[in-house]
Amino acid sequence: MKKILHIPNYYYPHIGGIEQTAGDCVSALAGEDVEQCVFCFNHEKGTVTDEVNGVPVTRVGCFAKIASQSLSAHYGKELKKMMEEFDPDVVVFHHPNPFGVHYLMKCIGKTRKLVVYYHLDITKQKILRLFFRGQTSRLLDRADMIVATSMNYIEDSPYLSRRRDKCVAVPSCINEDRLRVSEETERLAEEYRRENAGKKVCFAFGRHVPYKGLTYLVRAARSLPDDYVVYIGGKGPLTDKLKREAHNDKKVVFLGRLSDEELKARFMTCDVFCFPSITKNEAFGLGLAEAMYFGKPAATFTIKGSGVNYVCPNGETGIESPNRDVDAYAAALKRLCEDDELRARMGRAAHERVAENFTYAGYVPVMRKEMTVLCGGAAHEDMS
Repeated sequence: MKKILHIPNYYYPHIGGIEQTAGDCVSALAGEDVEQCVFCFNHEKGTVTDEVNGVPVTRVGCFAKIASQSLSAHYGKELKKMMEEFDPDVVVFHHPNPFGVHYLMKCIGKTRKLVVYYHLDITKQKILRLFFRGQTSRLLDRADMIVATSMNYIEDSPYLSRRRDKCVAVPSCINEDRLRVSEETERLAEEYRRENAGKKVCFAFGRHVPYKGLTYLVRAARSLPDDYVVYIGGKGPLTDKLKREAHNDKKVVFLGRLSDEELKARFMTCDVFCFPSITKNEAFGLGLAEAMYFGKPAATFTIKGSGVNYVCPNGETGIESPNRDVDAYAAALKRLCEDDELRARMGRAAHERVAENFTYAGYVPVMRKEMTVLCGGAAHEDMS
């Protein structure tokens, strides 16, 4: 029996792109001949153990968060204990997590296989990037396999491009079950259609943080006609600043956090999905893929080395504007909203691209195959 230890920053029910990918990875590798555990941070101070879909999850309490990095007084001790008691054959470590790397390298040993699930380069925190550059290199040198979400990222990352021989591209996937339309979704969608009758509807959602580029969407909205409405879902550190920036523009409406049913209804009833991320911190774009699954063309920015422009090819499933170019972005929104034939054609292509390339059904065999190769063919039959 193979034992696999997964180490993300956080885990379900905490929801984010990395957390969803970590959950998908655990589900994909499940089988009778595999035992799995998850080790992560807890948002609270105490350390707790629970289960998610039958998989034990140890959540280590943390006392602070600095530059998006959780800090814990007991992380090292608890990780060492996990290594000794669970004794994994394979460790799947989700990067970035500089605090976790420090303790992982101390206790992983020389014989365990290490898979680094590389989600993104540290780009914003320049001091941290310099401080942890050597640490990241040591982690990747120790890795037996590095998983990234696109070849774009592998080729552009200064860390991954030098280690292409051990890198594999495994695109992230949407959860089709979560996106199923229920009666409540239909009810909400009908309500939103009545509310926005006669309007051009643009929709964006995500954490309100700098790399999401929502400030450029707010600025682009100023030049849109009055029969447009721009809905922005989600919350974050920049929410108040964004509201101040949009203060006199009645076209911009902030929705706050959305339930799954509300999110699906917004996807169904918008004309265009806005995905204005501006840096490689947006390594893939699961929210983008979800909107495309609902047949919505997207307005994006060019992000060199990111998977965003791989997920949504320019001119096929949406329109890509030069990075941070507010006027070009506004023009893209207008073109997509006002050209019915173009919007319908790109919407169909968007759904087809996601259905063919970014679903869980496609993710599972790829992830299992790569893990089987890593383990020298010793993985269980379901993973072969």
